[in-house]
Amino acid sequence: MSKEPQRYTRVLSIAGSDSGGGAGIQADLKTFAALGCYGMTAITALTAQNTLGVSGIHGVPPEMLKAQLSAVLDDIGVDAVKIGMLHAPEIVHTVAWALKHYAVKQVVLDPVMVATSGDRLIASETVQVLVDELFPLATVVTPNLDEAALLLGRPITGAHELDAAARDLLAMGTQAVLLKGGHLPGDEVTDLLVTSAGVSQRLSSPRIASRNTHGTGCTLSSAIAAYLALGEPLDQAVAKARSYILQAIAQGADVYTGAGHGPLNHGHAPVAQHKRKRN
Repeated sequence: MSKEPQRYTRVLSIAGSDSGGGAGIQADLKTFAALGCYGMTAITALTAQNTLGVSGIHGVPPEMLKAQLSAVLDDIGVDAVKIGMLHAPEIVHTVAWALKHYAVKQVVLDPVMVATSGDRLIASETVQVLVDELFPLATVVTPNLDEAALLLGRPITGAHELDAAARDLLAMGTQAVLLKGGHLPGDEVTDLLVTSAGVSQRLSSPRIASRNTHGTGCTLSSAIAAYLALGEPLDQAVAKARSYILQAIAQGADVYTGAGHGPLNHGHAPVAQHKRKRN
């Protein structure tokens, strides 16, 4: 009796490349692998970057991005997509085309605009295009406070402002928002998940003292995408992704990688690659 054909759980990262390995597609692939998923990439830009900052950005032409997306989605397919750095309007157009053309259902949009080092990673004219074209296609959008401030046109200075900010971001047309409050001062970190179905959930945890926080946003969004691909509902995907990243920060806190903000320990507790019935 022959065995039923199987396949891996597939997650695609559409994002920029971090030559230092701590963020971007490198962080995403490490996260997918650690959580038992098969990772794929469509690279939007090359960056020259290390733990101290970004020294150069070279955008991938839209036609090459489209070729990458088509090659992966035509042949292998996907269970969830994580979207990171999209630096130019034509890149956003290409990604929106792919999500619609291939009817991708589970999309985590991390609106990468500012690196941990403070370097801006997106052209100003791209922001509104991102909102108009990708917010409606996203399962969840995961801005940090700097990115939320750019999107809303106002700063967020305290935890009491998270609810209003998250609701205003939700009103931009997405299904859900995970507003990350890690940039607020204090011994506790609070993130807020709100959905168009009326869910509002605060997730809090003690702040972990570490200089190694490069790629935290990339890692969290890719972990959410991985858990969605594995079949978790959004609230559980967010909770499990948060647990994974907190452990990754803690396990990498005492490690020195470069002279600046080092990476997380993505591989602190890897699991075997998941298989499922092929369909």
